Amino acid sequence: MEHLVRVHNENDRQTLEWLRRHLGDTAIGAAVQRCEGSGKPYLSAVCRQLGVRAPRFHMLLRESPSPVAEQSLADIRHLLAARIALDVASPIPSSQK
Repeated sequence: MEHLVRVHNENDRQTLEWLRRHLGDTAIGAAVQRCEGSGKPYLSAVCRQLGVRAPRFHMLLRESPSPVAEQSLADIRHLLAARIALDVASPIPSSQK
């Protein structure tokens, strides 16, 4: 059914699966045809056509951090280490604090 509607994330996939289990592919296909515009409709538009509100799905947290998050943390650690090294190398006298 993903070839008929826009599916951008895991929540969309779960919503589509819920619609398929509770209403069936035939009803979803008919609702897609009733949606205005060209191209694939958003699932929210399909739900409106069907007169349903999909439940909210709880997303599981990632088991491991993303590569972008890991790189950002490495950059932060590098900056902090450089700052600590600078402070140790040239401490500010207590009279100037």
